[in-house]
Amino acid sequence: MRVGLGLRNRRAVPWPAVPCLAVQEFRRAVIDATGAGGRVVSLFGLPDGPRETRLVAILADDARGELDALSARVSLGYPALTPECPQTHLFEREIAEQCGVVPEGHPWLKPVRRHPPDHLPPGVAPRPFDREAYPFFRIAGDELHEVGVGPVHAGVIEPGHFRFQAHGEEVLFLEIVLGYQHRGVERLLESEPAARGVLIAESIAGDSVIGHVEAWCGALEALARVRKSPRAQAVRGCALELERLASHLGDVGAIAGDIAYAPAAATLGRLRGECLNLLMLLSGNRFGRGLVRPGGVAFDVPDDMAAASVARLERVRAEFDRAADDFFANDSVQGRLDGVGVLTASGCADLGLVGPTARACAVPRDVRTDHPWGVYRYAHIPTATAQAGDASARAVVRQLEIIRSLEFLIEQLPALPRGAPRAALPDRLAPDELTVALVEGWRGEIAHVVVTDATGGIRRWKVTDPSFHNWSALAAAMPGGAISDFPLCNKSFNLSYAGHDL
Repeated sequence: MRVGLGLRNRRAVPWPAVPCLAVQEFRRAVIDATGAGGRVVSLFGLPDGPRETRLVAILADDARGELDALSARVSLGYPALTPECPQTHLFEREIAEQCGVVPEGHPWLKPVRRHPPDHLPPGVAPRPFDREAYPFFRIAGDELHEVGVGPVHAGVIEPGHFRFQAHGEEVLFLEIVLGYQHRGVERLLESEPAARGVLIAESIAGDSVIGHVEAWCGALEALARVRKSPRAQAVRGCALELERLASHLGDVGAIAGDIAYAPAAATLGRLRGECLNLLMLLSGNRFGRGLVRPGGVAFDVPDDMAAASVARLERVRAEFDRAADDFFANDSVQGRLDGVGVLTASGCADLGLVGPTARACAVPRDVRTDHPWGVYRYAHIPTATAQAGDASARAVVRQLEIIRSLEFLIEQLPALPRGAPRAALPDRLAPDELTVALVEGWRGEIAHVVVTDATGGIRRWKVTDPSFHNWSALAAAMPGGAISDFPLCNKSFNLSYAGHDL
């Protein structure tokens, strides 16, 4: 992997220093980097002159904690990377949709979201766009049948369509179609002032408020050369771990509910509420809105609040330990989870999976360890992994992360360092720079990549939610399993529609 920019998590580099390679050289560099164990954090396009698009790839070398950026200028098409680098498949489909640039030879060039191109270069006309035309994959055979689920679902979840090709109960193929609710998030982040941008960042995925706003602030702070106090960094880390704790407790409880194990479902659901209430204590909002702001945090944590929070977390830990012992030691529970939705480590590498989904396949990928920032540079949280890659492994990884987030919070809250909760943000950002802000959200890696123009304005703001990487994992995990396992398998991933649809 070629590394020469000095690019790391939340470090800005000059945009003119990012190499602009010939497209074949760019293609080979990305393929070689991923073949050597690197991975694609982000791949996107931005207008770069009349009728031209600049492709930009952000690559990660997790073992070294390093990032790299490289680019290529293309017009209406280029040779696709996907046939040799499968983890770029969804990125390339997105580029075709956003920029009107065709990755020639892409094996699955279908729509990602239901919206017209929104990052076209000047002089390029949008292609004809049919919101209803989607070429579904089908398997023919007299004994085969097709089952469609969604896009409208019971309850309050957002729309997504799942189409199964099945033989009896056995799933042969699953195709997932998302993108029904495109909100234009990236365009809004590129055009709105920071006072509104922070509200947009908090709304990218409503259950990952802290994760996305932390990445949004991290990118701005790198471009503005803002130095946060150790106290602000520690409070932010505590908020992120509270969000992870609440979400993982809810997920394990929901998995228990899906297999009708009511005691754990009830207890863990209630404990999720306890953690959301702690976020409300810190910020006035159960999902943490209003807490994380450029330069630090909007609210400090007094000593009495920290002590009360630790006391509540100690009670959560005691109750979780009892509920987890009942749940994970129960033979019928394990019998229901074992072997459901299996992924392999090699499949994880091919698809570029992140978060607990990757760690359940024995891939120790965690931004807090690989590309640490803020308080995580000083307070290390061990990376939790499992081996089997199935629903049981994904539940076990969450269990371990609950335990370690609780340990982190109980240790950090009473010992918050001194310092101002917030530093001032300059009026202007550095011109002609690129920065990458990575956060280990509770679903996995959140990436915000920002390029500024010659005046310090936002030229491109690229958002990659962990669900963008991991929806492909659900499609890969179902074939060979029973269609009746789909609700459980789906819940064991618990991916975001909003984070994907943007």
